[in-house]
Amino acid sequence: PLSASSSSAARCCLQLIKMASMLSATRAFGSRIFATTSARAMSTSPNPSFGELRFDDKQMKATLEGATYDAVKQAVKSGTAVPPEHANKVADAIQKWATSKGCLNYSHIFYPMRGMKSGQKKDAFIDLDYGDSKPIRDIVWNFNGSKLYMAETDGSSFPNGGLRKTHTAAAYMAADRSSPPYIEGDTLFIPSALVSWNGHALDHKTGLLRSQEAVSSEGTRLMHHMGFNEVTAVHSNVGCEQELFMIPRELVVERPDMIQAGRTVLGALPPRGQQLSDHYFSKVNLRVNAYFVELQQALWEKGISNIVYHNEVAPSQHELSPIFTLANVAADQNILLAELCQDLALKHGFVALLHEKPFLGINGSGKHCNWGLNADWKNMNLYAPGKTVETQRAFAAFSAAVLYAFHKYPEALRASVATAGNDHRLGADEAPPAIFSVSLGTQLGKHFEAIAAGGPLEGYSGGRYGDHEIDTRSRALGPIGGSLEDRNRTAPIPFCGNRFEFRAVGSAQNISLPMTVLNTAVAEGCSAISDLVESGKSVQEAVQIVVKTNMTVMFNGDGYSEEWHKEAEFERNLPNLKDTAAAWGVFNSPKNKDLFAKHAVFSSEEVEAVRNVNLQRYSDDVELEAGVMLDMVSQGVLPAAAEDLRGYENTQLGGERGVVYAELAAAAAELKTARDAWPDADELALANYASQTVKPLMEKTRVAHDKAEKLINKELYPYPTYYEMLFPHQDDA
Repeated sequence: PLSASSSSAARCCLQLIKMASMLSATRAFGSRIFATTSARAMSTSPNPSFGELRFDDKQMKATLEGATYDAVKQAVKSGTAVPPEHANKVADAIQKWATSKGCLNYSHIFYPMRGMKSGQKKDAFIDLDYGDSKPIRDIVWNFNGSKLYMAETDGSSFPNGGLRKTHTAAAYMAADRSSPPYIEGDTLFIPSALVSWNGHALDHKTGLLRSQEAVSSEGTRLMHHMGFNEVTAVHSNVGCEQELFMIPRELVVERPDMIQAGRTVLGALPPRGQQLSDHYFSKVNLRVNAYFVELQQALWEKGISNIVYHNEVAPSQHELSPIFTLANVAADQNILLAELCQDLALKHGFVALLHEKPFLGINGSGKHCNWGLNADWKNMNLYAPGKTVETQRAFAAFSAAVLYAFHKYPEALRASVATAGNDHRLGADEAPPAIFSVSLGTQLGKHFEAIAAGGPLEGYSGGRYGDHEIDTRSRALGPIGGSLEDRNRTAPIPFCGNRFEFRAVGSAQNISLPMTVLNTAVAEGCSAISDLVESGKSVQEAVQIVVKTNMTVMFNGDGYSEEWHKEAEFERNLPNLKDTAAAWGVFNSPKNKDLFAKHAVFSSEEVEAVRNVNLQRYSDDVELEAGVMLDMVSQGVLPAAAEDLRGYENTQLGGERGVVYAELAAAAAELKTARDAWPDADELALANYASQTVKPLMEKTRVAHDKAEKLINKELYPYPTYYEMLFPHQDDA
């Protein structure tokens, strides 16, 4: 094993090896650039291979006969099974397509309640020839409709909140027929839901699909009341902005906290952090850019429309963003995107960190979810006001439903983004506060104040661009047509001209749960307006009532300010659920259970299960991080501190080292006592113990450590520092 004093030299050796391998990779990479550029120049498509590895509607039309294609579309529309004779033809077509591209296996990929970790079991496209009468039957290609649309597994081994036990473990993967299968490596992946033998949701996808049914049903009902009788469905869609850090792998593997917890639980910030504001939108360094070029190609091949990548605010932080799509498809694609990010990062000598707060003292990572609703008639965007009276009235009604959702169900929405990782980010002057409000913008806010006072629903026509002329005072530039509203980055969910941006979602979260709660709460907002209309109110009166009774959740100012926090909590009575334990603790309220039951999204048992899973995960995360912190301090930092202190014996140069190192040892001992006393209790009690007892002691230990790190001889300090992880690789060629 490497000694503390030799670890720095070892890192230098690793760096030399890495530089040699990167030089070779760069030569090959250069040839790929020219080959790709040449190919694109000869094509009218933005990328000839876009969607090449996805079995989408275009592929279905190309490979299925008309009757089978129609049968599949009708089954999806009606929610019935695909008739067996057509299901087998679909399976045959997709198996031939997949094997022609090198696939040997298929997998019903599903999404258990464990963050962004998917579930996969690979089955080969072969089976016994059951028509063969020989004692040892032949092996043949075999993939039929029953294999395509469902599979079985053990549901008790996944987080389930008590819905499954070892003696009642059956669970089933059911293919999501609205989310296209895709190829990765030698495997065809079939996006699927996971449900128990009793029909309970054991995953993220099932609730999301149910919530999409709810918002479609209630959205269509409201559109009919507004005169849009041609509408037959309302679709929930979302585009995710995925933030992440790219850190050299050879440094990450030397940090037990990053390997086990996904973040640093110890670490002092160097003099340079993000205060120079020189990383945001700066040129992407060569090593990382080579990675993103390959990543974007891989995403496009699988039909993920990544349209943006850039440097973020913190050093070594980046973001990539696909174009919006159906919410369930966006959720599936975000998991695939994260997996590709991590796989290709290893190939390029990096680790892609998705944790919300990998480094203390600089910005963490979020996953801003740009959410909206579209009606199927003329693909009408319900959050684009448009220029007609009719579209502006619809826009006002559906925006009122958002106000209703965040005013009536803030606790459920807050819980949907509550994790141990996101607790480090929310309210930290880099992300929205834990108090949930809706920012409509100055002009739209005034319009809604007028609606509440009895004014017309129509009259606001602001869009994303072109409604606010900015005088640049330069003939070379000319005037700029900006948005009618300014951008409010402090709001949990601001209006952004043609959509609402749910900014509170964490970077390491599966977006399905936040979108499930948002869809369901907005569906209830639509229902409230429709109920008023059906009771005899006009649409104008119904929307006015809903706006007037929910205006307290609208706030267009600085969500970071202390004044707003006081006003929100003590004057407007908006809940301030400051951490995960508090937020999930009230998720199972009668109000929330009634909401999910009414719209057939979650039963009472499922609400309890989702709550318990998330509370358990929170306490597990905190306990794990406390254990890693103690190991690093006791096994690495304190021995290095002792050796450092010996170097100052018989001198007057040690300064405060003895006192500082003793403070660290004492803080770690106190934390160890608390961790060793971890109670045997229910999920809420465990989460509260983690939040109220263990986390403060972890923070105390970290403060003591970070002070000590600044004093320990850098040749003795046993772990890569913040400086080493965040900066030197940015100058790699």
